[in-house]
Amino acid sequence: MKFSEQWLREWVSPQLDVQGLADQITMAGLEVDAIEPAAALFSGVVVGEVVSKEPHPNADKLSLCQVEDGSGELAQVVCGAPNVAAGQKVPFARVGAVLPGDFTIKKAKLRGVESRGMICSASELGMAEETSSGILELPADAPVGEDFRAWMGLDDHCVEVDLTPNRGDCLSIKGLAREVGVLNRLAVEGPSTEPVASCHDETFAVRVEDAERCPRYIGRLIKGVDVTAETPLWMVERLRRSGLRSIDAVVDVTNYVMLELGQPLHAFDRANLQGTVIVRLAREGEQLVLLDGQTVALRNDTLVIADERGPLAIAGVMGGEHSGVNAATSDIFLESAFFSALAVAGQARTYGLHTDASHRFERGVDPRLTSEAVERATWLLVDIAGGKPGPLVEARNDDHLPGEREVRLRAARLEQALGKGLPAEEVADILERLGMAVTASADGWQIRVPSWRFDIAIEEDLIEEVARIHGYNRLPVRRPKARLGLRADHEARVPLSRLRRQMVARGYQEAVTYSFVAPELQAVLLPDAVSPRLANPISSDLSVMRASLFPGLVRALEYNLNRQQNRVRLFEAGLVFRGELDALEQTPMLGALVSGPREPEGWAGGRERVDFFDLKGDLESLIGLGGEPESWRFEPAGHPALHPGQSARILHRGEAVGWIGTLHPGVRARLGLRSDALLFEVRQEALTQGRIAAFSPLSRYPEVRRDLAFLVDESLPVQALLDTLRTHAGEWLTESRLFDVYRGKGVPQGRKSVALGLTWQHPSRTLNDEEINQLVDAIVAESQQHLGAELRG
Repeated sequence: MKFSEQWLREWVSPQLDVQGLADQITMAGLEVDAIEPAAALFSGVVVGEVVSKEPHPNADKLSLCQVEDGSGELAQVVCGAPNVAAGQKVPFARVGAVLPGDFTIKKAKLRGVESRGMICSASELGMAEETSSGILELPADAPVGEDFRAWMGLDDHCVEVDLTPNRGDCLSIKGLAREVGVLNRLAVEGPSTEPVASCHDETFAVRVEDAERCPRYIGRLIKGVDVTAETPLWMVERLRRSGLRSIDAVVDVTNYVMLELGQPLHAFDRANLQGTVIVRLAREGEQLVLLDGQTVALRNDTLVIADERGPLAIAGVMGGEHSGVNAATSDIFLESAFFSALAVAGQARTYGLHTDASHRFERGVDPRLTSEAVERATWLLVDIAGGKPGPLVEARNDDHLPGEREVRLRAARLEQALGKGLPAEEVADILERLGMAVTASADGWQIRVPSWRFDIAIEEDLIEEVARIHGYNRLPVRRPKARLGLRADHEARVPLSRLRRQMVARGYQEAVTYSFVAPELQAVLLPDAVSPRLANPISSDLSVMRASLFPGLVRALEYNLNRQQNRVRLFEAGLVFRGELDALEQTPMLGALVSGPREPEGWAGGRERVDFFDLKGDLESLIGLGGEPESWRFEPAGHPALHPGQSARILHRGEAVGWIGTLHPGVRARLGLRSDALLFEVRQEALTQGRIAAFSPLSRYPEVRRDLAFLVDESLPVQALLDTLRTHAGEWLTESRLFDVYRGKGVPQGRKSVALGLTWQHPSRTLNDEEINQLVDAIVAESQQHLGAELRG
């Protein structure tokens, strides 16, 4: 919100300079971002009058003007502006004047004719960013000879305030003045907004079909408006100092009232309205050409203002080009409405828009401003552009209008939060000056919240208000005292920090990606995923909650590949969101992605690319931290984002907890990735579960090892073979290791040779061959019977 200091001081003027005022409102929670002068420095410029204009004798595009500057003598000036004319009041720089850029006006000869002074444009005086096309024309009542800077009030400041989203009530001069008045115990005096008398009885019908989103809609037909009327210079200047440019009288008035009171307004050309003004949801397939010229396809969740032919505007965002005011407009339908914040929230961004109106409606607009704003705008329009106003037409549904809210504030809770007790009179005074109705109770106060404070709903909100008005810098500084016990250390759990350190030790870098992802990306990776869609997203490509860590990691990979990083190792720990909002599951997950060469570039390193078993080994190193590797399984299964033959479901204690595999080639092609990628994602809860380490005495007796080579079907997982031998290898088996997998000569088609090394050791004696042979025979027999395995000779 950008505002003029002088404009604010017309409402309330504390005895503070602009910096003191900025510091005060910053300490009250309204952070000031910048303070800039309203115009560049210049001197020696007065209000002048062009008495005569003649063609320059030696130049076709120059004029010879005689200017009265209040000194009693006419000054001859050579002027090249195309809009200069006799009888105009203009800003005139006398000889000796200093213009912005330290440019001094001197006597000069232009094409052989003497020129004493300069008729100035707005840009030459630092009052416009773009180069002006002509001189600045002043009102006819401008006093000749008066210092132009003082007459225009250019010794002003433009103050930019960065408001938090909960303080939408301060997005106006009225709201800011209310805050400054409270802070300085001053009365606030704004312009009168008395009802305007109707000049005719003609109205325009209004129908609201969605009262929940638009519980109040007011319209007024104003006939005979002169749209070509010139906007007064004082209004143009106030708009400029607030960051808006002048367009035409009607638009300028609606913008002015929005800045002054905080209520967005819109004016329709009556000639382009048909039938009834209808507030409804858009229908699928409807299109609208907006005021900025772009055509948007409306969604059926968008609230629109329409007539019998179709949409006229996106409610609370932007009007349509067809129904907008133009130079031929004579009758206007002035709209002032209250739209619920949820109806407007996020709508502008989904269409790639952000307007002053949507910015205010998204944060909440006072529902009582609706009629006040339309009356104020009518007064200004009639005064500037003429016209005959008709009666107000109102559609209202009190059931959906925000009702009065009452919040209880306890004195004891207030003292506890602030660290000091405040007199009851001071607390009541602060809250009443903020516009609240205060009723004393046995243990504190009962507060009725004003209609413009949408952000006050609970006791803590009231405590914040008391604290900031009383002054944060006046609260005591106290160090808390507490007797803290040692936190219990769960020895059977692996902390997330240890998992992170393990991943870093294995060459990974931690990524932190948004919890929001593009719906198109999530649909490619997880076509069946259901997760909440944001009502007010940061941008259209961050509009759904992630149902997996995969989308964020894949986007991070794409970002790195686009910057010539061909070896990428990333991991991320974060929440994923699955299900609809009313039954949402939020699950902490740990995910990782690898791509590119196995080893960093170097003279001794190979060029082999990372594969499935590299990533699986990294995951198994995490599993090993818990001390229960035998409770984990990798089961072949299909995942829409992973390669059908190179993906597995991860099981922990028989429960599915994640996925691992190679990115599907089709997915990679659709995303335009130039490199293969492998990913895994596992529930943090499973990875952090483990068992307490315990010491096992070392046996003094020798180990016995047997190597077995089995011929099994190509499709048989090695894990099935390992499970069988561990079941039948007896209690003294200390290690089982896969040391070879062979396919080729000597092995039948469709079969593979799997070689396992088994080690036994007894804690109290030496095992004999007979015992070992019995165990081996049991393993072989069970493998043949249930797995179709053959012992390879």
